[in-house]
Parts: sequence; structure tokens; C-alpha cells
Amino acid sequence: MKGRRPRRQSLVRRLVALASAWSLAVLVVAALVLSALFSHAALVRFDDELADTVDGLLAGTSVDETGEVAAPALTDPRALRAYSGDYWEIATLNDTGGLHAVTRSRSLWDTALAPPSRGAGLLAAARGKASFYDTAGPAGQPLRVAILQARLPGAATPLYFLAAEDRTPVDRDVQTFATTIAATLVLLGSGLMAAVFIQVRVGLQPLFALRREVAAVRTGKADRVAGSYPTELEPLATELNALVSHNQEVVERQRTHVGNLAHALKTPLSVILTEAAQQPGGLAEVVTRQAETMRRQVDHHLRRARAAARTQGRGERSAVAPILEELSRTLEKIHLQKNVVILWDCPDTVFFLGERQDLLELAGNTMENACNWCVRRVRATARATTASRFSFTVEDDGPGLPPEKYDEVLRRGERLDESAPGSGLGLAIVDELARAYGGSVSLGPSPMGGLKVEVSLPRAES
Repeated sequence: MKGRRPRRQSLVRRLVALASAWSLAVLVVAALVLSALFSHAALVRFDDELADTVDGLLAGTSVDETGEVAAPALTDPRALRAYSGDYWEIATLNDTGGLHAVTRSRSLWDTALAPPSRGAGLLAAARGKASFYDTAGPAGQPLRVAILQARLPGAATPLYFLAAEDRTPVDRDVQTFATTIAATLVLLGSGLMAAVFIQVRVGLQPLFALRREVAAVRTGKADRVAGSYPTELEPLATELNALVSHNQEVVERQRTHVGNLAHALKTPLSVILTEAAQQPGGLAEVVTRQAETMRRQVDHHLRRARAAARTQGRGERSAVAPILEELSRTLEKIHLQKNVVILWDCPDTVFFLGERQDLLELAGNTMENACNWCVRRVRATARATTASRFSFTVEDDGPGLPPEKYDEVLRRGERLDESAPGSGLGLAIVDELARAYGGSVSLGPSPMGGLKVEVSLPRAES
């Protein structure tokens, strides 16, 4: 089972994600801290008001000779309205450790304030200093209660002074603050993430520019990386230029070797052909025929070697439309006796990523093969298939070819009809040249009735 290809990571996405995650974490912590601080500050202020009420209650309370506790006349009108949310109470400790109300505000009506859930511990802590706890009020509203223990002259037992108030407004203010701070931090976080994205994109612009320059070198639009880059990228640009120069030197050496080999082989073959022509006879005919075959094979393999060397060098781009127009005019003149009509179509935006001579040979062999076999019409079209590929298709209205013969016509020197013109190398040359450029050749029936040859080749940017 083949392993999955590792998912490519975007540098921009990674940097933005890391910065966004860190910013989000800081904002969440800030929101929680601010909300907690506001809640604490609001509750402290609320407790201070309750403590003042308890102190006022303590200051105004008196005990007469009979032990009767007299509470002060508090001026807050809410303490006079039943279940208003503003309550006070003076109590003593009962036998069970709870509180027994001695007197209370009219707002409590016939109820009493609930004792603290912590019981004796909180009651002991309230001695001489107000303590606070939360409980439910008579109407079910949440209450904040301040309790203070004090011993008054004339009282047989310590008295507990309680002041309570509905804490709903405080809770509502805290909730409003939390909502506001959350909305504010969400907007701030969105702005920070946008700023981080812009910062990363702007910061990585030199890297994107270097990528574009490398692509221009690859497609033949430039000879080298010539931009000015930051100190972090300058060594990379220098190394890339050195690599391009090295590749060009290697290609030039290969071309020189190919030329030397062509000269070394063609000269002896020419001598052999000349000598054979001067001595007619059966042996001379055999030598001439075999020497011609050797020459064709040498030309074919040298042509393929040159194409392979060129594909390893600096990228070049060749317009396809002018070549199709030139070949169509030339082949129509060559096949004038057959009245061959070549219809060609190619957008001006299609460019071959390679040398013009190789495209001439690819297209020329394919179109010439169609002209040899057609009745009268040949159609040649070129279309971009992807951003990096284009297809070149040639069709004819000839007799066509059985599918089982497709592989044979792509073999070197294979001729299915000895009476037809040609050496049998045409489509084989097309196939091998296309493979040298990383392309392919496919055969199939044409709607015109004959053979359709489709060549896939690398496409240069327009």
C-alpha cells in the first residue's frame, strides 16, 4: 500500500496561525482577568455600602432597663416596603446555634433573613467586624448579607446586626461588563489577526518575489535571478544563480559533445557513400543502402540527444501559432498535386516550453505524416489543457489505422505500407522528442475518418 503524500504546510498559514493562537490566548486571559477584577471591585463597593448600613444600625440601636431592644428609625424607604430587596434585622443566638430575630425591617414582613450556611464559623468571625455571605431573599431574589456581632450595654447576650440587599443589579452590571469586554476583545482580536496576516504577507514579499524570479528563469523569461533581496535571502539568490550558470555550462558541454559526435560519424559515412557510388555493383548497393540507414539512425539519435540536452538547460519559450501557420503553407505547397488543405487553429496565448527547432520537428513530422495519408483535408489544433501543459492534435480524412497497429507506428523505422512515402521515422521521432520534454503521444480515430495524433507538451507562460 502506497503511503500518503505528506500534506504541504503553508508558511503564511503557519505564521498567521501561531500569531493568532497566541493573540487569542492573551485576549481570553485578559477578558477573564478584567471580568474578575470588575466583579471583585463591584462586590467590594457593594459590601462597603452594606457595612455602612450595619454600622448605622449598630450605632442607633439601644437596650432599655427591661432588656428591650430598640432599633433606630432608618430613613431608606425601601426598608418599609414588603419584599423590596432592602432588609435589616437584629437577632440573638438561639439554642441550636442559629439566629432568632429580635426586631427586623418592615420589608421582611413575616420572614427572617436566613443564617449563613457556614454557621458558627462565620458568626464567630463577625465579632466586632462585619462579615458577608450570600443567600436567598423572601421573594427568592439573591441577597448579599452583612453581619456584625456586638454586645450592647443592658443586653444579656450578644446581638447580631444584619443588613441585606438584592445583589441582582451588581450581577447585571458584571454581566454587562463581561459582554462588553468580550465584544470589544473580539473586535480587537479580529483587528490583530488582520494585522498579523498583513504583516506576514508584507514580510514575506521578498520570498514571493524570489519565487517569481526563479519561475521566470525556468520558463525562459530571464537568464538569472537579478532582484535585490534582504540579507537572509541574498545567499539563496546567489546560490540559485550559481546553479543556473553551472547547468548552462553543462548543457553547452553536452551540445559540444553532440556536435563533435555528429561530425565524427557523418564524415566516415560520407566517405563510405562516396566510395560505394564510385564502384557500382551488388556490394556497393548493399553498402549504400546500409550507410543511408545508418545516417538516418545517427541523425535521429543525435536529434534526440540534442533535445534531451536542451530540456536540461535554461527554459525557452516558442510561440505555437506562427509555427503551425508556416508549416501549413509549406506542406500545402509540397502536396500541391493532392490539393491538400490544412486547417489549423491555435490561440496566440499558447507557447511551447522548449526550442523552436524542436517544435518545428514535432509538428512538422506529425503534419507531414497526416498529409502523406490524407485524401485531401488535414486539421491541426493546439489548445492549453492546464497551466503547464498544452495539447497539439493533428487529424486527417485518410483511411485511418486499426487500433492494434498504434504501437507499431511509434517504433523506429516501422512502415505499415511500403508504397507510402517516408522512412518510417516520422511518428517515432515525434514520440521520442515528446518524451524527451516529458510529454506523450497518443493515437486514436478521428471524426474526419482518418487517424488522430495527440501530442501533450510542456507549456510556457504567455
